[in-house]
Amino acid sequence: MSTYDILVVGGAGIDTIVRVPDLQLPVADSVHVPPILDYVAHTGNGVALGCHALGLRCKFIDFIGTDAQGAAIVQRYKEAKLDFSHIVEPSGTRRSVNLVDPQGRRMSLYDGRHPADLRMPAAFYLPYLGPARHAHFSIMEWVADLFDDARVCGTTVSTDLHDWDGVNPHHRTFALRADLVFLSTAALGARTESVMRAIVLAGRAQAVIAMAGADGAYLLERGSDEVRHFPCAQLDLPVVDTNGAGDSFVAAFLQAWLDGAGMDAAMRRGAIAGAFACAQHGTHERFIGLAELHDLYQDRTSL
Repeated sequence: MSTYDILVVGGAGIDTIVRVPDLQLPVADSVHVPPILDYVAHTGNGVALGCHALGLRCKFIDFIGTDAQGAAIVQRYKEAKLDFSHIVEPSGTRRSVNLVDPQGRRMSLYDGRHPADLRMPAAFYLPYLGPARHAHFSIMEWVADLFDDARVCGTTVSTDLHDWDGVNPHHRTFALRADLVFLSTAALGARTESVMRAIVLAGRAQAVIAMAGADGAYLLERGSDEVRHFPCAQLDLPVVDTNGAGDSFVAAFLQAWLDGAGMDAAMRRGAIAGAFACAQHGTHERFIGLAELHDLYQDRTSL
């Protein structure tokens, strides 16, 4: 029996949320905004806490600083009882400033800050990677080095390419070496299907999932020519903040997939979790639980 259902590698940081009247800010000396708040966030954080809330045995590893932001991360995981181990990085903890408009749309100003030659020692991550059923790799430079060891360990890997344009070579390694590939349609537009097909053709992905926000999500499975569309889940909840919706989608998808529920169920559960996240203020402040996800899924499949 594996020690962990999922190992999440990289992607902890702090989001500073600034609510603005419009993402196109005026050229002005100052703009008055509601209270500016900091949240423990970023993509690995969202997937790890999302999986943890859904009952998966989750381990999370990363680099963080000895700064106030790093201390906030450690405290958050202690309170959530999320199993987290880290290495101290002198350059500090990653940060983002996210501008959020009244419709919940956001623009993220990302400060990755860690040096390009940063690498995580194998002696640190192998004790977690080997016993894991599955690993989710955030797209930091150093995480790409773990693919070879994951293959040797027999650990399947997922990744989220976020708003990849289909060209940037940084993302390509992750796109072609992961078993499950998630990405956003934001920078792809009409090229979404062709990029999904290229990932399957050139890589090892068993499935590619393209998330399109309010327009739903798309699925391409290996062995199939059909890119299938799944609509956004319509929950009776207000949209207040889209920060973290994609990470919640990924977490619920992975929970269903690891549970053997099948791709269709994973897509629908992902859609429900993503829509639920849009009704929560902040980036990753509240995640859907397994019972609530099950009830909402049953309600939709019984219609």
